[in-house]
Amino acid sequence: MGKTILIVEDELKMRRLLVDYVSHDGYAALEAANGREALERLDGARVDMVLLDVMMPLMDGFEACEAIRSKSDVPIVLLTAKSEEYDKLQGYGLGADDYVTKPFSPKVLMAKIKALFKRIDAANAEDAGGTIRLGALELDPDGHEVKVDGSVVPLTRKEFELLLYLYRNKNITLSRDRILDQVWGFDYEGDARTVDTHIKRLRQKLDREAERIATVKGYGYKFQVKR
Repeated sequence: MGKTILIVEDELKMRRLLVDYVSHDGYAALEAANGREALERLDGARVDMVLLDVMMPLMDGFEACEAIRSKSDVPIVLLTAKSEEYDKLQGYGLGADDYVTKPFSPKVLMAKIKALFKRIDAANAEDAGGTIRLGALELDPDGHEVKVDGSVVPLTRKEFELLLYLYRNKNITLSRDRILDQVWGFDYEGDARTVDTHIKRLRQKLDREAERIATVKGYGYKFQVKR
């Protein structure tokens, strides 16, 4: 079965243009004119990705992103005219997977969509296995769930992908740039400070297991597991 992309954009002309882009590349398209409609669409249909405009009436993209993340881990790509770093970090902090600034090239947008699907599909294939247990930490790649002392830790998709990547490269010092390339993708428009922000939030959520993520001063991070 092909993948379905929900396009959330209040400008009709732009929305129809986006529908043409994704349809041309073989994806099914659903439409919503604002965040509230997007949440209704997600309740009634299978959606594999959301293209979410930020500047919308009734419920803007940031609010919609947060609401979607509270109920689903569907991949989210934010579309916006804003290019300030703060806005990008806010979007990632709310659980967005990628960010495209208007005006954008259709080829670049579709390349990002394909790259994100490819990373997710590869991660899902790699994740088919049992639960990983390290002290009080439990990491379930198949169920995309993390527990500490038996309690579920509410991670965003990107935080989960980051933790899983660190674990898979345990006891190896990873540079910020390498983490950025592997978890966010080579075409990510931000910088390495995004990694620091996500690591900080991840440590806060992991509580006493946070010490497993060690900072290598001036270079990057390492997930520590006793040999």
